[in-house]
This record gives sequence, C-alpha cells and structure tokens, in this order.
Amino acid sequence: MSRNITLLRGLEPPATDQEIFAAAQEYVRKIGGVSGLTTATKPAVDKAVAAIAAATTQLLAELPARGALPAEPDEPVRRSVAE
Repeated sequence: MSRNITLLRGLEPPATDQEIFAAAQEYVRKIGGVSGLTTATKPAVDKAVAAIAAATTQLLAELPARGALPAEPDEPVRRSVAE
C-alpha cells in the first residue's frame, strides 16, 4: 500500500467515482491498519469507505478550481483502480 493518497483535485478529466472510491479505500485501510478484509473487519471498512468517498465527492464538487497544480518533481500519476 502506498504511503501517499493520490491527489484528486484538479485532474483533467475530473476524478472518477472509481478513483474516489479507491482513494477512500486506501485511506481507510491505511489509518485502520487493515491489510486484508475479514468477516470481522469488512462491515466497518465498507461503512467508512462509503462515508469518506461521499465526503470526498462533496469536497471536490465544492472546492474552487485550481489555478495551477503545486510544483512537484514528477507529474501526478493516476493509479489504476485495481491497485
């Protein structure tokens, strides 16, 4: 699992629902210390991922457009949803 969550604001084309879901899933697994889902962890993880994905979607919709992306050494990479 990556240590960094992918920047979703300012992507062209805009971040997809799948990219938002994948970022929420990565975030929940990282902060929860969950590397694999079990019957004991799946309900809590699924609930948290849905809430964070919804909040992220709302946040991205309400933030003003970015003028320019911050300077980074490399171009932001869009990860595949499978990662």
